[in-house]
Amino acid sequence: MFTTLAVSFGAIFLAEMGDKSQLTAMAFAARYRAWPVLAAIAVATAGVHAVSVGVGYGLGLALPTAWISLAGGCAFLGFAAWTVRPESDDADGAVPGARVGRSVLVGVATTFFLSELGDKTMLASLTLAANGNPVAVWGGATAGMIAADGLAILVGYHLGRRLPQRTIRLGAAALFAVFGTVLLIRAVDALI
Repeated sequence: MFTTLAVSFGAIFLAEMGDKSQLTAMAFAARYRAWPVLAAIAVATAGVHAVSVGVGYGLGLALPTAWISLAGGCAFLGFAAWTVRPESDDADGAVPGARVGRSVLVGVATTFFLSELGDKTMLASLTLAANGNPVAVWGGATAGMIAADGLAILVGYHLGRRLPQRTIRLGAAALFAVFGTVLLIRAVDALI
């Protein structure tokens, strides 16, 4: 269980580095107090990963493990390619820092939740949950995303500058490629 928690934390932390939602968190933190932004992101993250882990766990019960590993390996290689692709700052359509709804907390949580639906971090936690303990995947994925976005909040709050996106994207892509390759090797071994 600890290994699943650690792998989920690491995979999601790396996937979130340089992502558009991390830039959105940084922008919110540059305008609002850090704690409400972090609290809103924590709520949205817990919800998104609960959905993705539930779907992934359900697939894990319904499909043979080797085929899930094969699909997971291909997905992680896809995440590697997706991570290398630069994202524009306004790709999610949100206006960072704008008040949405009745409060900053609700606005940030709503914006963040919607920007994460179908994102690579959600797909990564879905893939991990198909092969691992769903509670450990949910806890690790949620903690990894909060840690990555907490870092963005600190940077946004104190520096107001971007992290070197190209280096982060390439490092995260390399690790996704390693995770994907390991899953593919494991799947091929199980199928042969």
